[in-house]
Amino acid sequence: MTPQDLIPIPGGEFLMGQEDGRDEERPVHRVVVAPFRLCRFQVTNADFAAFRQFAYECAELPVTSVSWFDAVDYCRWLSAEWQMAIRLPSEAEWEFAARGGQEQQPYPWGDRPVTSRAGYADRWLRGPEPVATSAPNAYGLFDMCENVHEWCSDWYDPRYYTESPAENPQGPATGTRRASRGGAWRHHIKIARCAARSSIPPEFRYADYGFRVAASV
Repeated sequence: MTPQDLIPIPGGEFLMGQEDGRDEERPVHRVVVAPFRLCRFQVTNADFAAFRQFAYECAELPVTSVSWFDAVDYCRWLSAEWQMAIRLPSEAEWEFAARGGQEQQPYPWGDRPVTSRAGYADRWLRGPEPVATSAPNAYGLFDMCENVHEWCSDWYDPRYYTESPAENPQGPATGTRRASRGGAWRHHIKIARCAARSSIPPEFRYADYGFRVAASV
């Protein structure tokens, strides 16, 4: 991963949430996201090992079992390495980027079922797949909505959409759980919808949790 892997995301207005989704995805509301940059890849074992040495078998697998605090610490370290401010994306940024410019489509590729994804039945049998082994979305981002859950910067509140500001929402001021987005290899349905929300306490380290990095423009 290099600074060139930070893809410019144009920003703009979009409808966040999904009316026929889960309760925490409603109400669907219009949000304005400022331009930003998002890494085309999930952070890999090799990327994370440059920051914190640990044993791993495959360099190109997404790093997992990292807490929210681990992810934030990595962003601080990478900021110094790259001489630019690196951070986690907000939930709004993540969903905007995952949609790839498509308004209210359930998946990054549109509305085709997840089972139509190439190799779906043969992937994620024992764990995550190496990053970038399936087609990217329209912004050139790999593995959005699949492979591992990705930490976001926001605190999580299932009722946040009822009070979310219209411009660059950053989540609640406080909470006990941090938001995450995307699907994960160990779920029965391996690919999540763009609007699907999840969360766990920030100190937890799960085998299907990773992250990708972002930067403001």
